[in-house]
Amino acid sequence: MSAAQPAAPGTLRIGVDVGGTNTDAVAMSGNEVMGWSKAVTTPDVTDGIVTAVRAVLDDCGMSPEAISAVMIGTTHFTNALVEGRRLVPTAVVRLGLPATRGLPPFIDWPGRLRAVLGDHVYLCHGGHEFDGRLISPIDHDELRAAAQDIVSKGVSSVAVASVFSPVDDSYEAEARDVLAGEAPELDISLSSEIGRLGLLERENAAVVNACLRPLAERTVSGLIGALVELGLDCPLHVSQNDGTLMSADFARRYPVATFASGPTNSMRGAAFLSGIRDGVVIDVGGTTSDIGVLVHGFPREASAAVSVAGVRTNFRMPDVLSLGLGGGSLVRSGDGVDGDVTVGPDSVGYELTDRALVFGGGELTATDIAAAAGMADIGDRGPISDMDPGLVGDAVECMQDMLATAVEQMKTSADPVPVVVVGGGGVLVRDGLAGASETIRPDYFSVASAIGAAIAQVGAETDRVYSMASMTRDEAMAEARSVTSQRAVDAGAEAGTVEITDIDEIPLTYLPSNAIRIRVKAVGDLAAGNGASSGGVGT
Repeated sequence: MSAAQPAAPGTLRIGVDVGGTNTDAVAMSGNEVMGWSKAVTTPDVTDGIVTAVRAVLDDCGMSPEAISAVMIGTTHFTNALVEGRRLVPTAVVRLGLPATRGLPPFIDWPGRLRAVLGDHVYLCHGGHEFDGRLISPIDHDELRAAAQDIVSKGVSSVAVASVFSPVDDSYEAEARDVLAGEAPELDISLSSEIGRLGLLERENAAVVNACLRPLAERTVSGLIGALVELGLDCPLHVSQNDGTLMSADFARRYPVATFASGPTNSMRGAAFLSGIRDGVVIDVGGTTSDIGVLVHGFPREASAAVSVAGVRTNFRMPDVLSLGLGGGSLVRSGDGVDGDVTVGPDSVGYELTDRALVFGGGELTATDIAAAAGMADIGDRGPISDMDPGLVGDAVECMQDMLATAVEQMKTSADPVPVVVVGGGGVLVRDGLAGASETIRPDYFSVASAIGAAIAQVGAETDRVYSMASMTRDEAMAEARSVTSQRAVDAGAEAGTVEITDIDEIPLTYLPSNAIRIRVKAVGDLAAGNGASSGGVGT
């Protein structure tokens, strides 16, 4: 932990990262780190947050009045889906009849998750063709009947998906209004606000969002309660998985936007701390190592559909490779091929400080190996003083080989690239890693993810197909830029600071309407005291 002089009122930002092992908190004034703290992640994540933030405030001499905003990155919602817990039954209303009968909703979901969400499927008329033509008119009576049946089953979360809604989302909005008019208690997620082209993947993303919304409401309320307990009277913002922020109310509506926000924050923090805008980041935690690629200072996005807990989705996600290698990874001799040393993938996780040899425990972990090899000065060296040098050397080489292989997998060329190492387990990475032009371990590397949350801007994205039959290319581009900029403002950005950072234009020449697909991303600085709640994850 470190501290600077106490800051003036309303000038500090608190960044928090809730990891599987530790909860990190940092306080920043501008680009300066004023103080930082680590606390063990607790089953109730808010307890760990309160402990970490209070340590920063108390030990670094900061008053609650000095804090202007709190930014939190959490794995809460990802873990809920992976574990299949705290999810609610969810109904799917798909607009597409007479098409799409052959591939009904939930067709590609794991059985355990289908059982939790229930088989509440409603195929209704509606939808559009790729060029905007109707498949069939929307039927309000059909939707009202669906709403009545949904309510009769005690279900309140609903996902609405219409065929080619990225081309024309009007039917999804109309269906939402009809369903809400018949049953105001329904909590409705629209696929056009979350996913991209691809009916099943976009529908899946909307379903995931819908089944998490009650948990999101409780979690965000709990996070706000933690701020109240700490005496903080300032806005709460939550990290998105593209390296930007969203308001607390926005997070209530779009919990899927937090998926993979931890690795994303680490990469943003790595870029900030190292000054590297293009390279590879290795974030080593207590259980896993996440390897990602920086492009212009932001995480490279996954280009294909991403599977989360066995569910294929197509909302934006960072391109991250996860290894079962962390500070708590168990080390074994003779378990591998030909008796080789193995490291991980099983780990002692948050019990590292109780079970590792250097902390008085009885398990040989990667942290013990790093200490024995002189890569880290951690804990009590007594229990590892007589460790077999051959075992130590083999384990170190095993770890470096795993990481070097992962870096090669993520690179797009054979040329060496800068590698930035962050995370509490960053001591496991030796200088001179194969495939790296340089290995950088910047100051505050152990809390890079929390720093990434603290420095994040507010962002938004649009991904739509425009038909040139009804507008010119310039008009389509102008509309996409305008819509994206407004969404950034709605999500909490200061209007005057919003900039378009990325534009992709893909001509769909095989379509008779001379259509183009336009993806636009915008980011802006966090607006002071912003509490906006509208907008969307993507179109």
